[in-house]
Amino acid sequence: MLLAQSHADAEAEIQCRTWHDEWVLIEISDLTDPRLVDYTSLTDVALRRKLETERGLYMAESSKVITRALDAGHTPRSFLTAPRWLPELEQWIESACGAADGGDIPIFVAEEDTLEKITGFHLHRGALAAMNRPELVDPVELLATARGGEPARRVVILEGLVDHTNVGAIFRSAAALGIDAVLVTEDCADPLYRRSVRVSMGTVFQVPWTRIGKLSRSLERLHAAGFTTAALALTGDSLPLDEFAALDACRQEDSRVALMMGTEGDGLRNRTIEEANYSVIIPMAGHVDSLNVAAASAVACWELRLRQPSTPTRSWRRGIVRMV
Repeated sequence: MLLAQSHADAEAEIQCRTWHDEWVLIEISDLTDPRLVDYTSLTDVALRRKLETERGLYMAESSKVITRALDAGHTPRSFLTAPRWLPELEQWIESACGAADGGDIPIFVAEEDTLEKITGFHLHRGALAAMNRPELVDPVELLATARGGEPARRVVILEGLVDHTNVGAIFRSAAALGIDAVLVTEDCADPLYRRSVRVSMGTVFQVPWTRIGKLSRSLERLHAAGFTTAALALTGDSLPLDEFAALDACRQEDSRVALMMGTEGDGLRNRTIEEANYSVIIPMAGHVDSLNVAAASAVACWELRLRQPSTPTRSWRRGIVRMV
């Protein structure tokens, strides 16, 4: 095993030298290099949220997430990686930048211990990319085209979630279970924050999403567009999830459903629950009070999925459940 690892490292070093001979990569020797400003203070959540919004960027962490971001058409500002991951990123860098060396896009290269000193944490799969944050689409336009150019049929709305891990996990479930679009309120955690992106495994680039202002105003528009809205909340007249899913409003061929989920702990705002068409619960067993919002989203998205999609825009395949 050690011999195989040494051989792999040697190959990476040879590849890196070849790249340096033929192309322009930037080896990091000064940790205070001002060109690395996008990659500093990555563990300061409040600071990063402010800086990334002001600079119009987000961070993609790991070679898999970077390739998904590039595949989604997002444009990079720069790359920061260890030599051993360059071969894995080469074709995606060339596709996105027009040249395997990144062209005008800087590729900063350093060993993994140096990367950790720059970023403040151990890099997952030794690669980061500073990406230009795409402009958000108008919610009305998003809902009109989210389903492969057709109107959205299944939508998730996140109100006030503050945990980036939960946001990322919900996007991963949404992508896997056929949700056409996600709407997030202004006070919801950033789906493009580094941890959200990583937990989502890059599916945040796959599911169309945008931010909305006042949810009450958005509910009016959703109802006018023919959506049945459901608040995942416990009230005196809440329907069990399976009973709600059996309603004609959910089972008809042209059904349109928007499922709303609230912040960890307090849940949805009272006004949101009152203005929804239905409130819905997931019945619990084993003396358990509730599920984490990310787990609840997966259960609800599966139950409310389109049984027989009217258009061939969704590719379903057998999958496996893994503990991550």
